[in-house]
Amino acid sequence: MKARHQRLLAVGLVVAGLAIATTLTLRMFSENMMFFVEVTDVKAGNYPEDRRFRIGGLIEEGSMYREEGSLEITFSVTDMSCVLDVSYTGVLPDMVVEGKGIVAHGRMDGEVFMADKVLAKHDENYVSPEIAETMAQHAEAVAAGAAERGPECPH
Repeated sequence: MKARHQRLLAVGLVVAGLAIATTLTLRMFSENMMFFVEVTDVKAGNYPEDRRFRIGGLIEEGSMYREEGSLEITFSVTDMSCVLDVSYTGVLPDMVVEGKGIVAHGRMDGEVFMADKVLAKHDENYVSPEIAETMAQHAEAVAAGAAERGPECPH
């Protein structure tokens, strides 16, 4: 093989390797990407049905229920406009209490969000940016009496 052919072969192999690495990286990003969806959007049916996503909001007072001896717990999450029922099986972090903010990862099963991970805020003053923005928008709309609510979110 001549030196020119060796250089062309080396360049071709480098380009092919970069193309394969880029393809694999982009594929992993698309498989592991998780979207944040507002509770109001979930109730309106605007959520990815074929993949997991995140929801966030406040746990409604009086909504947490667990049967004695069971690891399954159900509770309701609100974004100050709509309420979504959530079911989780496992041990919840100690900071998950009624009236406090959470972020849950999972998918919808009918009308219930089946969470496979529940995260609680660690500081009483901290609220994730997505949840803070959502809650502020819906609180302003409710205060103004102009909240857009679908059939699942009556006044």
